[in-house]
Amino acid sequence: QVQLVESGGGSVQAGGSLNLSCVVSGYTYRTKCLGWFRQAPGKEREGVASRYIYPEGLTTFYADSVKGRFSVAHDNAKNTLYLQMNNLGPEDTGMYYCAAGPTALSQCRDRRPNDYHYWGQGTQVAVSS
Repeated sequence: QVQLVESGGGSVQAGGSLNLSCVVSGYTYRTKCLGWFRQAPGKEREGVASRYIYPEGLTTFYADSVKGRFSVAHDNAKNTLYLQMNNLGPEDTGMYYCAAGPTALSQCRDRRPNDYHYWGQGTQVAVSS
């Protein structure tokens, strides 16, 4: 079993920044891909970024909507995944989730929620205009 705990959400004005954290524990040796997802009210869960962490740090994927604004980092020693979010807009509002599970690079890249088996409880991000 893998446990994930997110933190770092909050309320910011448009143009602001937030840095989300996700601490991963449990059978971390089985975890090859970690991803960040978000879900706005009334919308489907969307994968915004993912990182194939085993081998470490070689491949990171981003949704087109966040490229150039969001960046992922992974601290292997702390088993923590980060999502630095810059130039936030109201469209970025939602609950942000950290997830783990895929073993295939293609699944990590495609960020389909059904391919991720373990989920955190989420951290809320609200961006006002």
